[in-house]
Amino acid sequence: MDTEIFYFPLSYGLNFGKLGLQFTIPHLEVTGPGNVLVNVGGINRAVAGTQRQTATGVGDSILSLTYQLDSFAASAPFIDLRLDIKLPSADEKKGLGTGEVDYSGQIDFSQYLGNSVLFATFGYTFRGNSSIYQGLSDSAFAQLGFATPVSSNWNFGIFYDFRQSASSFTPEVHELVPYFSWEIAPNWTFTGMTSWGFTEASADLTALGQISYRW
Repeated sequence: MDTEIFYFPLSYGLNFGKLGLQFTIPHLEVTGPGNVLVNVGGINRAVAGTQRQTATGVGDSILSLTYQLDSFAASAPFIDLRLDIKLPSADEKKGLGTGEVDYSGQIDFSQYLGNSVLFATFGYTFRGNSSIYQGLSDSAFAQLGFATPVSSNWNFGIFYDFRQSASSFTPEVHELVPYFSWEIAPNWTFTGMTSWGFTEASADLTALGQISYRW
């Protein structure tokens, strides 16, 4: 049975030199049998739920901390460290979250080649045990891609996204994700992306639009 997910996040970020802080809280709408979670995939519920239904509400919030390491050499890649803490602000009884705190740590690499940039991410997520959602497990994830400018205010990129199975009821995720960013004005940027999935855990259709303002 299909599941449709509409995810509307609101984020606020601050930079303190090499240290970055961001807080994200989303509004979430999920239509389906209640056996698919955002950023997890298929799960097994310890409560009855086989009919298609719609649940709406606040999703899980994410607190993100990033730190940019000093460059080892002029030609060395940039390296960032990141910690994400998923706070259980979603209602797990509605099927909007697990009701548990999760932790994700990752390391990001980026290397400029002329005007283009190659980037890679390697990380791991530690998930809290849930009495409602069975079979959850810790898992690794990775990304590899590149981005390049096509004009003074347009950029194009593409990356390969791998996510290890986060549940004993779903396979790994392998997706190819093209995206673009458009600088609408000096402080405004719009980003759009879609994806092509290669496993049953991937979405049949995804579309994302994000507008950001910096000052």
